[in-house]
Amino acid sequence: MNPQFRNFRATLACICLLVGYSCNAPEKAKKERVAPLAISEIEAEIKNYISQTTQENAGFFPVKDENHDLKMKLVRVHTEYLSNLGPESHFACVDLVDESGDVYDVDFFMEGTPGSMSITSTSVHKLNGKPYYSWKQKQDKTWYKMPLEQSDNSLLGVKEGKDSFEFYYTVTLPTLTESAEIWIPMALSDAFQEVKVLEKNLPTGAKVLKDEANSNEVLYMSLAPEHSGKQIAITYAVTRSEKGPYAAPKPDPKLYLVGNKLMPIGGRFEEIAKEALGEKIKESHLIQARRLYDYIIETMRYMKFGDFGRGDSNYACDSKTGNCTDFHSYFISLARSVGIPAQFAIGASIPSDRNEGGMDGYHCWAEFYADGKWWPVDISEANKYTALATYYFGRHPANRIEFTRGRDLELNPGPSAGPFNFLVYPYLEVKGKEVKAPTTFTFQRKS
Repeated sequence: MNPQFRNFRATLACICLLVGYSCNAPEKAKKERVAPLAISEIEAEIKNYISQTTQENAGFFPVKDENHDLKMKLVRVHTEYLSNLGPESHFACVDLVDESGDVYDVDFFMEGTPGSMSITSTSVHKLNGKPYYSWKQKQDKTWYKMPLEQSDNSLLGVKEGKDSFEFYYTVTLPTLTESAEIWIPMALSDAFQEVKVLEKNLPTGAKVLKDEANSNEVLYMSLAPEHSGKQIAITYAVTRSEKGPYAAPKPDPKLYLVGNKLMPIGGRFEEIAKEALGEKIKESHLIQARRLYDYIIETMRYMKFGDFGRGDSNYACDSKTGNCTDFHSYFISLARSVGIPAQFAIGASIPSDRNEGGMDGYHCWAEFYADGKWWPVDISEANKYTALATYYFGRHPANRIEFTRGRDLELNPGPSAGPFNFLVYPYLEVKGKEVKAPTTFTFQRKS
């Protein structure tokens, strides 16, 4: 994904580079510059452009660059990456799906004002989450495309060593016509992340609920109609270390070797795991886990298609597609089915190629236990960036924040629907039913 060029000087230089404008604009032109468009206006413009172009092309949006000639339909606009690059220069990134179900991440550079916008450059950045190129910044703050084979880890989502940033968790409550309840996960300090709450703005009193089994804490509030439209905002200061294998006592088999509602074990999962392992069934859990890790990379595709995103091992097994929740749930079902303790964790991945802005939702990962240690893995990222498959077996980068661990989380009080499948976004319940509360994750990296 193209970096979110928030710094005006950097972004103006960038668009000069990309579309050939002179950066030595006359003083008169500088004075006549209008205020930048609101992000909502940029979103409306790219949606209108795609809609009109789709109507003109028999119901498909054509995308052509140096390597592609595609007919697609709009899936979504990445609102977290919409940017003003200058007074009348803008950047947008969208997901488009072709007739086969493949999802392409397409970058657009736009010129003009609302109602008279033109596209100056289009390029396909990713296919099903796998990038064709990365972006790199020069000393003069301009950006250029970098071939993946020439990209270092920092351009592929990895920050090694340590990372420090502020993380902003913001929830906007919808209109409430009656009483409601909300549960919000809290990030906690551990051996790899130091977390401090800098600010907590809440519309009403709250209490902290503890999930002792998984060492999670959750903020709980009772809400009323007068809280409609108000925000819940929590600011964290985070210092996180790159995570590698770490020693720990043998885990409780009643927690780490059992099935969960959407992560069953045994049955076909045991059969698949044993077939994938072959003669390696006689080897150590470490060797077995690596084989299962490779098996999932080989057989699954990262695609946000169908009933993805619930962490459903059966869905992942049947469709051979999914997002990070599905990849890691499938791995855990396979691992536990052959006696390898494994656990699920969820939080967010902080962009490594820029220092502020939004991010594309949550990210999750897994760990397995072997040789007296917990071993971190990130199979969905390894699937996207095959050059990092070795890195992600036994490593999680520093640019992350973890919120909760485990599945089927039980709290008191808990929602009417029963235990949480997993918890990273807020869970708002009205009359026993879940209601979505718009939530954004943003960050500011600290030097």
